[in-house]
Amino acid sequence: MKPLKTLVISMVGIAAILAGYVLHNHIVKVKAARLEHAVAPAAYFPAGAIWTKDISHAPLDPQSSTIIAWLADAGGWGFGKMNVDFGLRVLQANANTPFVPFRKGPGFYNEDSDVVSTIPLPAGGGIEGVQGYQCPDGDCHLIVADRSHGKLYEAYQANYADGALSANDLAVWDLNRIYPPSGRGDQCTSADAAGFPIAPLLFNADELAAGSINHAIRFILPNPRIRAHVFVHPATHAGNPLGPVTAPPMGAHFRLKASFDLSKLTPAAQVVARAMQKYGMFLSDGGNMALTAQNDRDTTAKYTDMDFGSHDLQALKVTDFEVLELGTPIRRGGDCVLNR
Repeated sequence: MKPLKTLVISMVGIAAILAGYVLHNHIVKVKAARLEHAVAPAAYFPAGAIWTKDISHAPLDPQSSTIIAWLADAGGWGFGKMNVDFGLRVLQANANTPFVPFRKGPGFYNEDSDVVSTIPLPAGGGIEGVQGYQCPDGDCHLIVADRSHGKLYEAYQANYADGALSANDLAVWDLNRIYPPSGRGDQCTSADAAGFPIAPLLFNADELAAGSINHAIRFILPNPRIRAHVFVHPATHAGNPLGPVTAPPMGAHFRLKASFDLSKLTPAAQVVARAMQKYGMFLSDGGNMALTAQNDRDTTAKYTDMDFGSHDLQALKVTDFEVLELGTPIRRGGDCVLNR
């Protein structure tokens, strides 16, 4: 009986393997079918905006090697590795989205902020890192893209209470405008220290599913690794960096070297890396998490389906990048005058 029992067990094992293979193939086919029809989201600004410029052949800054070498010696990315944070949400408003009153927060940046009486607040949305609109710690971003009215609302230290939304900084971007090199205005900050819009620089699950990111990417460094007192266009503000003259200034434009071996990365991570080679990434703020991706709750695809996680770009070292021509550094100081 033992040979028969062994045969039965073997046949069951083979059947299980075949079933698993069939299931795996089904999952792959379903995923492939979904990805075949995936479409990258529309750009936030008109064609010609700086965020969508192909810089794959743009000239390097004369100090590129010096800056990269210093940054590598200083520790490279925050925590020493290129990690990805998925906390920021980009909510999509439409013509039916309700507006709520907007109130200035207790530390409102009067010069740097746009003043509005109301702001769209999509049902079921949330601010950075939480499911609702109540900020637990004060360091919360609210981002709402209202394409029906051609506006992008980005608020810092946002919180909803007593029937109104408050924030200490509010930048309202015109989605139909190509901004000049001085953005919203020199010496003007935004929801990001550099004065940039945030949403156009975040990559998301829909783009990974489509296999194409058609814009530059936001990245950050610890404040001691950002050059103090200056910024370069398209940044319009420096924040509070502490680094020496050999550190990259706020607004620096990095590009992943064309020689980088993409086979070191997962397929989804390769999508991000190709964008870094074609569009680059802009130094936007101070902090330890090098990259920020849009939270997948606000996209139709899922990062888990794409096998993309917060550590999947750790193979990218500072020395794999180069610094594009910086232009004339602008010294921090003076009043913000918004470009209306």
